[in-house]
Order: sequence, then structure tokens, then C-alpha cells
Amino acid sequence: MIVGTAGHVDHGKTALIRQLTGIDTDRLKEEKARGLTIEPGFAYPEVAEGVELGFVDVPGHVRFLHHMVAGSAGVDTVLLVVAADDGVMPQTVEHLQILSLLGLDRGLVALTKVDRVDAARRRQVREEIAALLADTPLAEAPLHEVSSTSGEGVDALRERLWAMAAMQRDTAVRGHFRFVVDRVFTKRGAGVVVTGTALAGQVNEGDTLRLALGGHKARVRGLRRQHRESDRAHQGDRVALNLAGADIDRDLIRRGDWLVAEALDAPPLRRLDVALRLLDSAPGVKHWTPVQVHLGVGRYSGRLSLLEGQQLAPGESMLGQLVLEEPVHACLGDRCVIRDPAAGITLGGATVLEGDPPRRGQRRPERLAWLAALARCADSTPL
Repeated sequence: MIVGTAGHVDHGKTALIRQLTGIDTDRLKEEKARGLTIEPGFAYPEVAEGVELGFVDVPGHVRFLHHMVAGSAGVDTVLLVVAADDGVMPQTVEHLQILSLLGLDRGLVALTKVDRVDAARRRQVREEIAALLADTPLAEAPLHEVSSTSGEGVDALRERLWAMAAMQRDTAVRGHFRFVVDRVFTKRGAGVVVTGTALAGQVNEGDTLRLALGGHKARVRGLRRQHRESDRAHQGDRVALNLAGADIDRDLIRRGDWLVAEALDAPPLRRLDVALRLLDSAPGVKHWTPVQVHLGVGRYSGRLSLLEGQQLAPGESMLGQLVLEEPVHACLGDRCVIRDPAAGITLGGATVLEGDPPRRGQRRPERLAWLAALARCADSTPL
């Protein structure tokens, strides 16, 4: 079970994970110096034989929102963190919106820093949280009052998380292997190493993979899953791959790239037909609005083409097309977050239906019916 944190900056996400696991997820010198999470961090505590539990600690500061979205790839359980002294704050709301757009509907809440407030304030913030979650999939999420300073409530939260991990069923492995890169580096004696999340399929030591956007091939010399040596990894795993190949080097791979199974036919795409949904709180958007698209761990600039009208109202859905300035890798059912690059706000989300659509007849009834059928298919087989 992979648990991802969410919540406003300085609400105690990193400190709570350290209390739960004994692991400090802030690995950068700048993070330790500033006391601020910048990049997603990871912790994999020992639970029990045959039980796997991992934590992804995402940044809470608005300036690192793109890293928060990137860290959510592969997460299946949300740990929403709200500080008792501050209460619900802007990034609490936006993180919750983004998680909903990414299809995450399972989780629990940690009310942190309860040692700093009295009982009346605890009740007040609990009511704020209940109101925030009322119309979301997390409306019935358990809430734990905790303090990373005094240790209050931490044991109870740990017991619940460990129990949830023990009951977690294995994710059904489907499709060809797809892996999105969030770090790439070289290691003496090993060569090129990439880390990221396996979003589909399975990979074995010795397999040949291909860079989706460049076509370059690489052999998997070795791998680690959940920070442990292994000879295979599959969908949902956090993975490090040691790559070998005549045409593979450190400068060839960058954050946001995809490694896919050699057999997967996945051409670079600049245009994606999608099912769109705007947030209730977002302003309406017009046809050909400039947008920023967060897909996988990458950010891409482009335009939003509406296929069923000239304007999309807040809270409404519509078939549309993302026309991007650079090529991307995507498959049916992939989810992305759409933001307004000028206002710096989240507009909504989209589910990928088809790549490289025809340039003519995009709005013909039979074409729209086909996309609607793909949307139903994507809903029935979520990532």
C-alpha cells in the first residue's frame, strides 16, 4: 500500500512520517536547512512478512505544487494532514482537489499539532475538516488527532495504517510495463540509474525497455523495488532501475520521461483527446484557452480545445482535446491535472481517451460517440 501525504505547507507532514516510520523523507540539504519539503520523499518501514507499506511525502508549498502532483503518481491511499492551530488552508483545499482529479478516493485524516491547542479548537478544526470533505470520496475517512512533538495519537494512527496495509489486496497487473522517471543519476560501478513509479505491467531483470519519446533501448541490468533488491517489479511499485545499453547515457534521460516495454507501440503525441472536468471553484474556460498540463511527473504547455461547445462552465464536463507544445507519452485512462498558467490556479482534470486524433471531423457526431465510449471504458478500468 502506497500512502501519499497531502496538505498545506508546515502542517507537519514530514515530521509525522518521521514519527510513524523513523525515516526522514527530506533528503536534500536545502530541505533540511529550510525545514521545507521541496521534492517528494519516500519511506518504506518494516511492517510484517508479506506486507508492504510505503509513504510518499509531497511538498505543501504552492511554489512546489508541480512536485506535489508528480509525487502522487502511483499513490493509492491519501493521508490528509491538517494542523490544529492553522486549520484548513489554501493548499489543503487545492491538494484535495488535485487528488480527486487524479481519481484517489481512499484515505484518512491526521489532525496534527494538537498539543498546541485546547479542546475547543480541536473541535472547531474537526468541524472545518468535516465540512471540507462532506461532498468528496473522503467524507467518511477516519480522523486521528496526533502530535509529532508529544507523540499523542501516533501509535493509534500507526496501528491503523499497518492494519490497512495488511488488508491491502495486490493490484491487478495489467498491460505492458510503463514507468515514469522522476530522478536520473549515475552510480560508480553501475552506470545509469533511474527512479520512479511503475504505473502498469511488470518488469524483470534482463528485460529490454524503450524510451517512449526517443526510441532508445536499454537493458535492465538490475532493479530495486521499495528500496530493496529484487529481480522484478510491477504496477504500483516504487522502482529503481539500473540501465545498460550502447545508446543509453545520463544526458539522454530526464525527469518526466517514460520507459516502456519494448513491445508497446507508444508514439510521441502532441494532441490528446480527453474527457474534461472543471472544478466547481474554477472559472469557466473558453475554446483554445492556454493551459498547463501535469501528466505523469511532467509539466507541459498547450491549448485546450473544446469539442462540444465554445465554453465550459465551472463544475461541468465535456469532451475536449489537449494540443501540446511538445510531445508526450500517454495511454487510455491516464489522468492529468489542468492549471491556468497565468493565474496559478487548478482548473480541473482530464482523462486521456486517444492520442494523435484525426485533424478533420473532430466534432462529427460519430466521432464524439466514439470518444464517449472510450470515456466509459476508461472509467471502468481506472489506473
